[in-house]
Amino acid sequence: MQFSYYPGCTLKTKAKELDGFARRSALALGIELKELDAWQCCGGVYPLARDEIATKLASVRALSAAADEGGKLVTLCSACHHVLKRVNDDMKNDPEIRDKVNAYIAPDKPYSGETEVIHFLELLRDTVGFDELKKKVANPLAGMKIGAYYGCMLLRPGKVMQFDDPGDPSIMEDLIRALGAEPVEYPYRNECCGGYLTLDAKELAKKKSADVAKSAEDCGAQVLVTACPLCMYNLTVNSNSSLPVLYFTQLLARALGVEGGEELK
Repeated sequence: MQFSYYPGCTLKTKAKELDGFARRSALALGIELKELDAWQCCGGVYPLARDEIATKLASVRALSAAADEGGKLVTLCSACHHVLKRVNDDMKNDPEIRDKVNAYIAPDKPYSGETEVIHFLELLRDTVGFDELKKKVANPLAGMKIGAYYGCMLLRPGKVMQFDDPGDPSIMEDLIRALGAEPVEYPYRNECCGGYLTLDAKELAKKKSADVAKSAEDCGAQVLVTACPLCMYNLTVNSNSSLPVLYFTQLLARALGVEGGEELK
C-alpha cells in the first residue's frame, strides 16, 4: 500500500527522528510513504489574511501533485498538517481564494481541494487500525506511563481539521494502549506550549511549556509524546523539566521492533 507523503522542512533537519521512524514503521506495517517530488516549504504558519495568496501556493502545488498520485496525502509535522489541511479547505470551499490561486499557478489544470490530507496518526487509526497494530507489536511497552501532548495545531479549528475532539481527544491515547503502555490523561494535554512565542516572548513560552510538563508529571506521566517539532523544542528547551519528550513515531518503532527502535529505552 502506497501513499503520497509530504515531510516538510523540519523533518529534514531538526526532526529527523519523527520522519525516519515513521517511514520504517510504515514499512513494517505494509505501507510505503512515497515522498512528493519537488515539494516546497508550506510556510509553517497558515496565512489568515484573505488577500494573502502567495504563501498558499506551495501547499496547493503539493496538494495538486498528490491529487495526481492517488488523491491522498500523508503528513507528520503538526504545523505542516495544519497548513496543508486549511489551505486544502480554502481550495475546496472558498471560490474567491480558489479562483485567485488557480489563475496564478494552474489556469489550464485547476485544483479544487480533491486531495484528502491525512495525518500519520489517522493512517494508523483508520487504515491500519489500532486492533491490527496491536497484533504487530513485537516489544510491548508494558509498564510505561505515557502522556500524549496534542498542542494546538492538530486539533484547531475543529471544524476544518476534523482530527479528533478538540476538547477531549483520544487518538494518541488509543495508540499508546495499542503499543502496550498506559496513557496518562492530564489537564494541559491540548493546551498551547507557547509555540512561536519563543521568538519574541520567551518567558511566556517558558511558563506555558513548564505548565504542560508539570501537569503531566503531577498526573504520573513518565514520558511525553508529541507529533510537533516546535512543541518538542519548547518542552525540551523551555520547560525546565526533566520529563523525557519523544516523538510518537519513536515509541511506535520501538514497539514494532524496527531498526533503531531498540535504542529507545
